[in-house]
Order: sequence, then C-alpha cells, then structure tokens
Amino acid sequence: MILNLKNLGNVCAVILLLSASSFHQSAIANTNNQKQILAQQQFKPANSQSHPVFKSILPKLKQKSQIQILLPKYIPETDGTNPIYAILETATPKKYEILLGFTPDCTGGTACRLGVISAEAVTRKTPRLTGKRVILAKGITGYFVDFRCGANCSDATLTWRQKGVQYVLGLKAGKRESLIKMANSAISL
Repeated sequence: MILNLKNLGNVCAVILLLSASSFHQSAIANTNNQKQILAQQQFKPANSQSHPVFKSILPKLKQKSQIQILLPKYIPETDGTNPIYAILETATPKKYEILLGFTPDCTGGTACRLGVISAEAVTRKTPRLTGKRVILAKGITGYFVDFRCGANCSDATLTWRQKGVQYVLGLKAGKRESLIKMANSAISL
C-alpha cells in the first residue's frame, strides 16, 4: 500500500510536469499565432481613413487581396455635385484594380469614367517606372505621366512602389497636382 501511494505520487508529479510542459507549448503557439495574425493585419488591411466611396468594396477587396491595400482619402471631383462610385474590377491575391466612375454600372467608357486605382506585387517582369519624377509623402518617389488627347483623353497616371507593391493612380485628363494629392492621401494613412 505504501509502495502504491509512492508510485501514485510519482505518477502525479510526472502528469503535472507534462501538463505544465504542454501548457507552455500551447502558450507559445498562441503567442506565435497572434504575432502572425498581427503581421498579416499590418500588411493587408486598407487604411481605415480612406474615402467613403470605397466602403462597399472593402470587404471583398480585403478578402481577396494579400498585398497592402492603399486607398486615397482625397478624390478629385467629389464635391457633392456628381456622385462617384468605386467598382472593383479585379481582386486577386497579388493584384487589384478599382474603376472610379460617375455611374454605378460604369465599365470604363469615356463618358462615365473618372479614373482608376490599381496595385500589383512587383516581380522581375514588372517594367521599370517611367515618367517625370515627383516626391510623395514619406519621401517616396513617384512617376507622373501626363494624359494625351485625340478622339478622347487618356488618363494621367502617377505610379510608385512601396513595400514590394506597385501602385498606380489614374485620372482621365487629370492634373499632376490632383494625382499627387490623391497619392499622398493614400500613403499618409
């Protein structure tokens, strides 16, 4: 009987040690999971201060995109006289493209189109940036390409790279100052 109680005490001590050991491992696993989740949240989410026009597309964009989502707070032509709509054209893990239009069913036609916002992960195949150099918020270098007009006017674009992602803002017959202000409002948030 004494031998059995002694063995029982040893068995309890072993169980206690094993329980403490597995508790420590699960605590580490939980901490590591939280770090991973925090890292993903810092990398992926759209800025919470972006322009309200993006509210309807944000859930789908956040769900599909694995790259950092930068959306501007400032969008020209949003003075309240003409409504602006954000239309999510493409959303994949490494790329998104948003059309800005004056109608909710705009497909990029010239009459309803205001511009475009896009982002894509940079790869070896991504072409070099071209255009006139401009300095953006946080010391980032952007490249401005002016619009051209023929039968219709093209988009003026502003492109920059940040954390392995190439961002492009385009405005139909847009002004350089408007694109810089738009980009800075996305970068600064």
